[in-house]
Amino acid sequence: MDYDAMDGLEDVGPRVTVREAAKNSVDFTLTNVDLAFANSLRRIILAEVPTMAIDLVEVEANTSVLADEFIAHRLGLIPLNSKDVDSILYTRDCDCEQYCDNCSITLTLHARCTGTEIMKVYARDLVISSVTPNDEIGRPVIGDLEGLGAVIAKLRQGQELRMKCIAKKGIAKEHAKWAPTSAVGFEYDPHNKLRHLDLWYEEDPIKEWPKSKNAAWEEAPLEGAAFNYNAQPEVFYFEVESIGNLEPDAVIQQGIKVMQQKLAAVIQELAGDEGRGGGGEEYEPRSPTGMNGGTGGDYAMEGGYTTPYGNGGGASAWGGGGQTPYGATPYGQNGGWAG
Repeated sequence: MDYDAMDGLEDVGPRVTVREAAKNSVDFTLTNVDLAFANSLRRIILAEVPTMAIDLVEVEANTSVLADEFIAHRLGLIPLNSKDVDSILYTRDCDCEQYCDNCSITLTLHARCTGTEIMKVYARDLVISSVTPNDEIGRPVIGDLEGLGAVIAKLRQGQELRMKCIAKKGIAKEHAKWAPTSAVGFEYDPHNKLRHLDLWYEEDPIKEWPKSKNAAWEEAPLEGAAFNYNAQPEVFYFEVESIGNLEPDAVIQQGIKVMQQKLAAVIQELAGDEGRGGGGEEYEPRSPTGMNGGTGGDYAMEGGYTTPYGNGGGASAWGGGGQTPYGATPYGQNGGWAG
């Protein structure tokens, strides 16, 4: 699939050529952009595309050999379907005290071993028990042929697990459990004509550093050709592999959307627009609960962003305002750290 410019129009703007597409992966090239743009898209796809993941676990019963924290960690790493994730609010943007149907999805896990054989508890045993925007969001991603999903725990006779799991919206910059991809391959200049890489070798760099498959898409440099100091990378090769919670094209579209929001925020700051918040969605990646231990609403707005040069918070050696998300700084006068 090649998105070419229309006849008669100048070929401007990003151009995408899809080389290979599968259920959970896509291989494409990106042109008509610079290195900074391409790398920014890669970083956003890795860390700032919102997904759903279990963030809070209420343990009602656990008689297995595994600790509550161990099982909670395993539950958090189970990928959940994140289709139409924009219909779920971040906890910080919701008016509820901790969680509700607008900002979270509730799943229940209840398993008890009554036989003599060891019983395995799988991701399929997680059942949605709350109202959801659609039939797919929040369901565990199951890719094996048996339809079981990841193993959560093993139980012996008489052992039981009964837990309430709260899935929230977040980004991988806060925790890897919200990552939409397992890997993002990124390459440019496969022949190293720009000499951005200084390849270490013992005898022969050609044999010790074999070319990637992307080298077939570009012409090899002529032997003895003069080096062009003004050359810039023109083609960028992407391989995006989803973990199943979002389709690959949705991951890329969400990444572009996040990039647009971040650029809009920068333009807004540079323009000095006083009407912030009046139109358009303001983008600020944060954790769903906030760094100050809160459970919703403002995200550490009172103390988390107060700097040593601000007017609020505890006084510090630098001036007024030594407040951090965790209380006063070591230089403050009202914390337990000041000597």
